[in-house]
Amino acid sequence: MFREISTSDIRENVFDMIDKEWFLLSAGNKESMNMMTCSWGTAGELWGKRVAVAFVRKTRHTLSFTEREGYFTMNFFGDSHRDALALCGSKSGRDTDKVAATGLTPVYCGECGDAPYFEEAKTVFVCRKLYADFIKPECFCVPELDGQVYAAKDYHRVYVGEIVRVLVKE
Repeated sequence: MFREISTSDIRENVFDMIDKEWFLLSAGNKESMNMMTCSWGTAGELWGKRVAVAFVRKTRHTLSFTEREGYFTMNFFGDSHRDALALCGSKSGRDTDKVAATGLTPVYCGECGDAPYFEEAKTVFVCRKLYADFIKPECFCVPELDGQVYAAKDYHRVYVGEIVRVLVKE
């Protein structure tokens, strides 16, 4: 169902994939996992590696899974699963079985710590965690961004992951 391609062979505009289509960030393993909708992130070159960067607020249930595991996935669906993405962005995995509620089918990347991704996705980035830290208000070079984006002081944890696999739907 999926075939693996090189990061050099990604033909879609990654900015559009993240900003316009959104994605599900998922982390965990076969015993327990969670996913959340994201519309912030980026991909590029860092430290001699192809990387993706994802942001998770400390209040999100997905944070504990992303912290615990060495891998996370970024699952891109396009418009066909917009309802599932909306649900995963508005409900917490603490209270809702998101897999059952969305009807999505998890698949586990055995060689990547059983990182979960979804059979219905059209593109998946499997990422090995390289770096994580919380956004710090004192590090803003444009201080007004802190007040605009983080009025509630609910800073994101930033995850830089090496893209170790790119899976695309056949």
